[in-house]
Amino acid sequence: MPLKERVAIVTGAGGGLGRQHALYLAGKGARVVVNDLAPEAAEAVAGEIRAGGGEAMAIAGSVTDEAGVAAMVAQAIDAWRRIDILVNNAGILRDRSFAKMSLHEFRQVVDVHLMGAAICSKAVWESMRAQGYGRIVMTTSSSGLYGNFGQANYGAAKMALVGLMQTLAIEGAKYGIRVNCLAPTASTGMTAGVLPEESLRALDPALVSPALLPLVGEDAPTRAILCAGAGHFARAYVTLTEGRHLGAGADAGERLIAQWDAVSDPVGQIVPEYGFTQAEREVASANANANTAETV
Repeated sequence: MPLKERVAIVTGAGGGLGRQHALYLAGKGARVVVNDLAPEAAEAVAGEIRAGGGEAMAIAGSVTDEAGVAAMVAQAIDAWRRIDILVNNAGILRDRSFAKMSLHEFRQVVDVHLMGAAICSKAVWESMRAQGYGRIVMTTSSSGLYGNFGQANYGAAKMALVGLMQTLAIEGAKYGIRVNCLAPTASTGMTAGVLPEESLRALDPALVSPALLPLVGEDAPTRAILCAGAGHFARAYVTLTEGRHLGAGADAGERLIAQWDAVSDPVGQIVPEYGFTQAEREVASANANANTAETV
């Protein structure tokens, strides 16, 4: 029971991947707040957990409802005194090509995935800081990391969650808060009709949930992007190539085109510890080249 006594909130846990997450965390000893937009679905999953000897409470509501999310967090703290884990899983799809997608459909997806995760994370943040411990998991996607036809809204929201993870991990580090991303591939109501039937059979949502354990346990990393599906696990990274210093001049753009392959060369690339690493490297490169020019 590696998560014994830990308290977890899983959003969008009334079915699909969220349900499996809730059941998995409960099976590892966590007390689970099962959140879903549908009260009956949330209660059904909480009932499954209790029937299996675990502890769970169902709290219905939208992750975009700030007051509702705040009330959910307060209810969990009243019952169990703390919140250790937040799994931001709730999501929707409004797939269509960008040419046919309305801005309303774009905002709908961004509101649930990005703003929903921000609202829930903000709601638990002070509690986690005060107790000196927290584990937050954002649900990103290969559609955000690499793009996917017909998912401009979904992809934009999912990549934005990586940016949110990066900064919250930095800000939460000294308070014992570790923030990571999970990029799942699973056969759920959201992926029905998106992937071939043969692929969907292999993508049992239960095969994704074990990816949570390293992300929410005592020795969890921070700023990791973990991809999981069909029992396969891999890491994704946002990297920065070594690049080339080309300097100023009216022909800088043309020289950049000529040096494009060198600038793009992945040899020597790094995973920056923070955003200003880019600026630091650029200034260091400019200074080094200036010093070289003076010496010559």
